[in-house]
Amino acid sequence: MPAKIYKVKLSPEEREALTNLVNKGKGQARRLRRARILLMADEKQDNGGWKDADIASALKAGVRTVERTRQKCVEEGIEAALNHTRPKKSRSKALDGAAE
Repeated sequence: MPAKIYKVKLSPEEREALTNLVNKGKGQARRLRRARILLMADEKQDNGGWKDADIASALKAGVRTVERTRQKCVEEGIEAALNHTRPKKSRSKALDGAAE
């Protein structure tokens, strides 16, 4: 398995905010799952963070979901990782006003 490119290192404040979010248990399921992923992936833990496959099996998520969440956190920050949405595909309309 190749070395991790995106290493999540949370500050104590970030870790506390994510822990509070998870403990509250209110909110979108995706957002809570991503918060759990980030907490488990944090390399500042005593064990150095979980492996992606272990996180995926523990949370019943895909390994790719864990990888994307980790990447989004490192590149754009925690809020972007928690609220990550897929980009919408732009498609032209089949009919326009003149064709109707």
